Formats: sequence, C-alpha cells, structure tokens
Amino acid sequence: MGIIVCQSCERTIEHFEEEKVTTLYAKCNNCTCNSNNEEK
Repeated sequence: MGIIVCQSCERTIEHFEEEKVTTLYAKCNNCTCNSNNEEK
C-alpha cells in the first residue's frame, strides 16, 4: 500500500497499490501554501 501526501499541507492526496509501504510527496491542487517554498 502506498500513499501520496501533499508536501506543503500534509493532506492525503491518494492511495495506490504497492508491494511495500511507500510514502510519496507532491503538491495538491487545493493547497494555498506559498509556491515559492518549493524543494530544489
């Protein structure tokens, strides 16, 4: 089982099937966080 989490607000975006437990980070569409703080 895997999970995709917003890297700014830490809300769960989606779950997906995976052999091992995995957490991936992305940005959600509803996030109102400052976009200037993106990871480099």
